[in-house]
Amino acid sequence: MKKNTCLIVGMVLLIFVWTNTCFAADKIGFVNLREVFQNSTAGKKAGEELKKLADKKQEGIKTMENEVKKMKDELEKQSSVMTASARSDKEAAYQRKLRDYQILVDDANKELQKHDQEYAAKIVPEIAKVIRSIGEKEKYTVILDNTQVLYYDKANDISKRVIDDYNKAPSTK
Repeated sequence: MKKNTCLIVGMVLLIFVWTNTCFAADKIGFVNLREVFQNSTAGKKAGEELKKLADKKQEGIKTMENEVKKMKDELEKQSSVMTASARSDKEAAYQRKLRDYQILVDDANKELQKHDQEYAAKIVPEIAKVIRSIGEKEKYTVILDNTQVLYYDKANDISKRVIDDYNKAPSTK
């Protein structure tokens, strides 16, 4: 008899726990971190600074690109009237200039990526604090970056709210 009573009580407890977990309302939110980064005040400022740096680098790249084109044109025009040694000297100079140009472009790209990562490393943790704050206030179970999700209900997208709260945050000013 005691065995049956314990079994029944155990089953009732199991059913009670199971129904509570089944009917618990999970609140899931979605945020587009890229959109928040690009549309927030701090993100726009970082984007402008990055654009200025890119424009400055582009000027040097464009100058060197014109020099390389000019050397190639001269080499093509004069190659038929040059001696073999003069042609090989010009080709070697052209190859060096082309290699220098490629290195300049590669270095510029790496520097821009480095600055972009530095801005992101500074801004993303602040955005994460805002997201965490919204999640705690509104009792979200989880908030996911929507770039990794194939489908979600747009009503659960809190990106605009994150942008607004992030722009109002004192740490972003």
